[in-house]
Amino acid sequence: MNGEISMILYETRRLYVRNFVQDDWNDLYDYLSDREVVAFEPYEPLTKEECKKASRDRAMGNQFYAVCLKENDKLIGNLYVNLNSEEYNTWEIGYVFNRTYQKKGYASESTKEMLAYLFRERNARRIIAMCDPRNEPSWRLLEWIGMKREAHFRKEVFFKKDENNQPIWKDTYIYAILKEDIYEGYQKTGF
Repeated sequence: MNGEISMILYETRRLYVRNFVQDDWNDLYDYLSDREVVAFEPYEPLTKEECKKASRDRAMGNQFYAVCLKENDKLIGNLYVNLNSEEYNTWEIGYVFNRTYQKKGYASESTKEMLAYLFRERNARRIIAMCDPRNEPSWRLLEWIGMKREAHFRKEVFFKKDENNQPIWKDTYIYAILKEDIYEGYQKTGF
């Protein structure tokens, strides 16, 4: 991090989640430049310059958080958090992880603790997440951490266009968890 100061939001057994700093761009580039990693994201793989800008923007904002390994401080992914509705106290979460560190439980470990953090520290009432139905690892993770699938929106959104400049429509699963679901979630997943 080259001496930049970053606030740690919370820690888990193997990870800590902190604010981004500008110097995170190289680790960000490691995974946001990977076509396979961003296949279900609303953007194409990012260049080094785009990652430098994204890192600066994330360091100044409060929607993206860096997920780092405790053992070596390596940034391995990020969590997205947004107050979706202030009136209804509904938050939205998302995640993107470096392919090298996928399938090791890091995403579920950090995301599950983010749910707890939002309920505990931000007094969230409801937390939602959206994912493409074709992204099975993502929706399985959401179910593993106790979220419930509430909807399947068909051809609901597009982020890209085909060679004829026509929208490529995508389906969306909507998942949610309520604050009162925590006890049930604890019994199933150790919340």
